[in-house]
Amino acid sequence: MNIKCISTIVLSVLVTAASTTIIFGQISVGVKKGDWIEYQVTLTGNPPQDHDIVWARMEVTNVQGEAINLYIQTEFSNGTIFPGTITLNIATGALGDDFIIPANLNVGDTFRDQYQGNITISNLEKLTIAGTERSVMSGSTPQTTYHWDSQTGILVEAYSSYTEYTMSTKTTGTNIWSPQIFGVDTIVFYSLVIVIIIIVSAIMAIFIWGQRRNNKN
Repeated sequence: MNIKCISTIVLSVLVTAASTTIIFGQISVGVKKGDWIEYQVTLTGNPPQDHDIVWARMEVTNVQGEAINLYIQTEFSNGTIFPGTITLNIATGALGDDFIIPANLNVGDTFRDQYQGNITISNLEKLTIAGTERSVMSGSTPQTTYHWDSQTGILVEAYSSYTEYTMSTKTTGTNIWSPQIFGVDTIVFYSLVIVIIIIVSAIMAIFIWGQRRNNKN
């Protein structure tokens, strides 16, 4: 192997390493203390007891650097609600079941999951999540397809397929964003409706007052 060939290989390895460093170096935490999100879980087949879940709620209790503390409530099919806490770290890959990943990733970017290995963002698209159109990042492992909110990195949907069962997880509510009507925040929409009603009522009152005054004359 000649020196030119060796130099080309070394250069290629260095470029790849540099690219990987950039991807893993762009770690952005998109959630804050007080953020919460709820999920509805649908199961088919025969899941193990610890996965026989119908509902879950996840709340961020603290954020320090890349470490995120969560309080999670999990409801099982028998009605039992199990509370628990977990600390994630998106820098080290401690992501639980990929509850929260780095925010604002692009297609081709990769992040590390300490159990699953490297996961690559395969798609970015607009989806309606909990009543609002959001930019959503997608990635997958052999068993699960994940969808995360791009701005926050929080899990919004997941579809898992195992030998004995399948699991579908979808967001039903959150305080991180508000539902929209005709693309407008619901609070803004209803405020506009109230303002319009007041204006129309005032115009009608003035019109009726004018009519009565003319009749008297």
